[in-house]
Amino acid sequence: MFEIAPSILSADFTHLGDEIRAVEAGGAKVLHVDVMDGQFVPNITIGLPVVESIRKATELTIDTHLMIEEPSRYAVKFVEAGANMVSVHVEADVHLQRTLTAIREAGGQSGVAINPATLLAALEEALPFADYVVLMSVNPGFGGQKFIHTSLDKLRRLRRMINERDLPTRIEIDGGVGKENIAKVVESGAEIIVAGSAVFGKGNPTEAVKELIETATVWV
Repeated sequence: MFEIAPSILSADFTHLGDEIRAVEAGGAKVLHVDVMDGQFVPNITIGLPVVESIRKATELTIDTHLMIEEPSRYAVKFVEAGANMVSVHVEADVHLQRTLTAIREAGGQSGVAINPATLLAALEEALPFADYVVLMSVNPGFGGQKFIHTSLDKLRRLRRMINERDLPTRIEIDGGVGKENIAKVVESGAEIIVAGSAVFGKGNPTEAVKELIETATVWV
């Protein structure tokens, strides 16, 4: 089974509460929150206070993606702020196992994110400590980017890697997913589908989420 995780990076922040309620009405179960520091990626977005506010506004699962340097300094704080899921980049954390374990011990689901050009081999030792993997299908830092076509093959290889090791680790895919490719993404093994501009850039977030679910359900 798959879940749609609308990314608030593409939402209208002047009406964020309404935007969240709209995607929930469409069937979204997860809310994706991108945290960027202007160091690991060239953009700066939101932090702990916004996650705390979102937690008060919704019962949806909050999936926080830390695109920051030294994520170990903040990962547990995001769980304490109300995030249910926290992912950190394999490229940014030199003590990845320790950070993933700390997220779990704080009561969150631990995630490890990987950039498009990073080899899957970088994940091998971390997989037993990760509840999910965020496979980036664009280079992180900005919304609205085009899906990198080689991500489908990488997704299939990651699915095999997880299955061969008999791990319960889920796969989340993030970047450039819309109704034109979501069926292939689900067919290839993704279970959590991040969608930003495909949801919030279409005028009606409720209907956009419904359309993505209907399009992907063909392959389930």
